[in-house]
Amino acid sequence: MSRYLFDNTGAETGGRFHALESCYDSFSRRQLELTGLASGWKCLEVGAGSGSLGDWLGEQVGGSGDVTITDLEPSWAIPRQRPDHVRLLQHDIARDPLPGEGYDLVHARLVLLHLPDRLRVLERLVDALRPGGWLVLEEFDCGWTPVLAAPGQEAQDLFERVHTALMGLLEDAGADPLWGRRVLAAMARTGLEDLAAATYAEAWPGGGTGIALHRHNIDQVAERLIASGIKPGELDGFRALLEDRRFVVNSYPLISVRGRRPSERTDR
Repeated sequence: MSRYLFDNTGAETGGRFHALESCYDSFSRRQLELTGLASGWKCLEVGAGSGSLGDWLGEQVGGSGDVTITDLEPSWAIPRQRPDHVRLLQHDIARDPLPGEGYDLVHARLVLLHLPDRLRVLERLVDALRPGGWLVLEEFDCGWTPVLAAPGQEAQDLFERVHTALMGLLEDAGADPLWGRRVLAAMARTGLEDLAAATYAEAWPGGGTGIALHRHNIDQVAERLIASGIKPGELDGFRALLEDRRFVVNSYPLISVRGRRPSERTDR
């Protein structure tokens, strides 16, 4: 299994997925539509979480299409009812053979960021496309999360201190918190064409759905944060800050990049 700081068997996973889907699914759907997504397409959704986007893809391609949804821990997606043309698989994109090839569309959100061998995985995803098929990668740039409002400087300093420690744990696990800003260039190096990108961010006020992502994340790795030097009282203060309506932080910017595999030449 691939290393992953936020183990998806943890109790915090459901809350994390809810925050991500609530804040980012509508943006992701718009970016996927820009590929020309249509009835009959064959799609692969990698690292699908609870399956919300994979199920939406199934609706778009209809019964004449085919959607494969994969995840390291697929149990979060099992409760959803799915038609026959949408299948759910347990799969490790870093180690297991791909479940198919010749895809019209391959999509992954917040997956490669966590993988030490992300560039090799990127090449595998490109190889899985049919000529003319689209790859859409969506990743956070965790390096730009400015505090937009706070009840005082101490509150701002506390958020930044705990968040910096969390980013250090991600790096220790082989993740790249700045991967979002590197995706377009990495995709260009694979030979993909018609590259385009868009970025989505919003304000997350204390007590809101989005900012809860920070709480679920730090709760899951609280012991590691303490081992890294964060005091238990600081974690308590951090949790309280996330519920304070006077505190507002910028969301993680989600950078969505799409590119098309070149069509095979017909003059060979």
